[in-house]
Amino acid sequence: MIQKPIIGLMLGDVTGIGPEVAVKLLADPATHEHAKVLVVGDRRVLELGLADAKAQLPVNVVSDVDSVDWSQPGIQMIDLKNIDPSQIERGLTSIESGRLTGETLKVMTDMVHAGKIDAVCFAPLNKGALNKGGWKYRDEHEMFAKWNDHEGYYGEVNLIKLFCTFRVTSHVSLRQAVDLVIPERIEGALRLAHETMRGLGKAQPRIGVAALNPHNGEGGLFGTEEIEIIRPTLERLRTENLPSEGPFPSDTVFLKARAGDFDAVVIMYHDQGQIATKLLGFTEGVTLTGGLKTLYTTPSHGTAYDIVGKGIADVGAMKRAFDVIVNLATARKNK
Repeated sequence: MIQKPIIGLMLGDVTGIGPEVAVKLLADPATHEHAKVLVVGDRRVLELGLADAKAQLPVNVVSDVDSVDWSQPGIQMIDLKNIDPSQIERGLTSIESGRLTGETLKVMTDMVHAGKIDAVCFAPLNKGALNKGGWKYRDEHEMFAKWNDHEGYYGEVNLIKLFCTFRVTSHVSLRQAVDLVIPERIEGALRLAHETMRGLGKAQPRIGVAALNPHNGEGGLFGTEEIEIIRPTLERLRTENLPSEGPFPSDTVFLKARAGDFDAVVIMYHDQGQIATKLLGFTEGVTLTGGLKTLYTTPSHGTAYDIVGKGIADVGAMKRAFDVIVNLATARKNK
């Protein structure tokens, strides 16, 4: 019998639409069909989300995971009592909220390490506020890697219904990204792509690889990275039973993926893939931190300060982020 994973749900940065989309997720009966959901955060933030979403759901507060009665209807929650929404202005970046957002995620990561929950799904946060709030990392992925004592390759994965993208480089300047396109990082991204896609049910994933330079380098006229680095690395990995196709010019590889030729695309730098995924699937995009022992997913969109408190936030990406982590956590739990 397949065991349901316990997914920890974090309400996001209180200044944004996180509480609203988290509640809309919880209000959908389908959310609870394949997983047990435990909200970890402050009950006052949850009440704010209930008000924004115009939802009425019973809330069952427990002291720890072992005290949860999963047969009880409504929201199961551990109340950290650490965020008072009345003291934080919404719709604006808040350093204090960033600090507390990181604090909550750290508690949840420790819960995964203790075997109390199986994965962490979090509503949108503010990267700048997180950093200014004392979590001095380039992004949440670097922060998660540190908390997991991770060594080696890890990366941000972006998923839409049409395809997924895996990054050779991520949150660095474009000037730095070019220097980071090296065989070790290409291999790491490709291995992560195969591992993740298998976890999502693709036994033999079809993976395309984007070139770095315009026109695939045009035979060396516009750059030699494809000739000297990318293509030789892919050819070597194919001999090691790690198949892929490419490199292809980045202005055509996503057309192939959209047409169904690829399940995933390995990209060389951040915007090369983000433009494609946000254009084709903004309301369903999911960000996964791949390669760590702890699973984390979140919607690819941000805190949407312009619509905070209006009750009109789209829950599509939040639902998709939850579905992805349930599939991955279920596969791990029942492996």
